[in-house]
Amino acid sequence: MKLLRSAAAITLIILGIIFTILPGSILLVLGGLVLLSVDFPHAKKFLSKTQRATSRTARKVDLFLLKRKYR
Repeated sequence: MKLLRSAAAITLIILGIIFTILPGSILLVLGGLVLLSVDFPHAKKFLSKTQRATSRTARKVDLFLLKRKYR
C-alpha cells in the first residue's frame, strides 16, 4: 500500500510541475505532498512550509486587489 501511495503521490507532483502554466496545478502538487506526508516525515515538514507560503501569498494578493482603485 505504501508503494502504491508513493507512486500516486509522485505522479501527482510530476503532473503538477508539468502543468505549471495551468491554473490550479498547485493543487496537484499539494495533493501529492499530502499523500507523501502520510509515510515520510520530511514530506510533512515540506507540506507545512508550502501551506504557510501559499497562505501568505494569498493574503498578499487579497490585500493588493483590495487596495487597487477601479477607474
